[in-house]
Amino acid sequence: MIIDGRTRTCGVIGNPVEHTMSPAIHNTLAEAMGENLVYVPFHVSEGSVAEAVKGAYALNLLGCNVTVPYKSQVIPHLKELDQLAEQIGAVNTLVRTEGGFKGYNTDMPGLYRAMCEDDVRIEGEKVLILGAGGVARAVAMLLVQKDAEEILILNRTLERAERIAEEVNGFAGHKIVKALALDAYKSLPGGERCLVIQATSQGMFPNVNDVIIEDPDFYRKVHTGYDLVFNPARTKFMSLVEENGGRAFGGLKMLLYQGIIAYELWTGTQVGGELAEKAYLEMLRAMGLLADGIHGLHGGE
Repeated sequence: MIIDGRTRTCGVIGNPVEHTMSPAIHNTLAEAMGENLVYVPFHVSEGSVAEAVKGAYALNLLGCNVTVPYKSQVIPHLKELDQLAEQIGAVNTLVRTEGGFKGYNTDMPGLYRAMCEDDVRIEGEKVLILGAGGVARAVAMLLVQKDAEEILILNRTLERAERIAEEVNGFAGHKIVKALALDAYKSLPGGERCLVIQATSQGMFPNVNDVIIEDPDFYRKVHTGYDLVFNPARTKFMSLVEENGGRAFGGLKMLLYQGIIAYELWTGTQVGGELAEKAYLEMLRAMGLLADGIHGLHGGE
């Protein structure tokens, strides 16, 4: 692409950002769609979030993604919050508006789009969430919005799971979320299988052999496992799900679609299936995964 005086800039702010895959997604989309736009990473040191947001606006950036550890820290420095971002309490996308940035959360819409792509149903399902951090809270909010029948949060520290359950039940207006200690999976009915969303960092590179639950008896209760970890592309959690007869998916498509939704917010365009496939393959190339047999969105290279 040609960079000139009319080129718009977007980027990602975080710490660290050196290994981000977002430039592969956004620069591929911009080039394919003929947008005069470039996307770059911005390493923001601890304590500098306010200055980063103010500086990004002063420099006329079209928008930014926000990654760890700043998804909540960035909120006080925004002009406005989208309703979903406010409910979740985390922002990963800033969109330029008159007088400041508006904060959005595209992680959960990205997860939902990925799950739809993988033919994973939420409506009417009993869903187990492993973990009780900010991601688990956001997932629980999504599940309520998409009409899950029952949500169980399993966590080593029961009190953290209970806090999330109380918050989400308050949002839902009725008791739909229940908190359980991690080993309570042993008392779950053996005859029914459920959807499980792995919302911890267990198994993330370089600790690829870690998994929050090892017991095969647990995985025999899983009809579909969705791991939000995307590196490695195939986690031990996914392997255990499949070894015990379930379907398993990782976080790569969520990573793709959260980026696509952010791009659509910045540019006012719609990214179709062919372009999504192109961006996905470029992301896989950047991660070195095509050589490992990971294929396109629909199974082909």
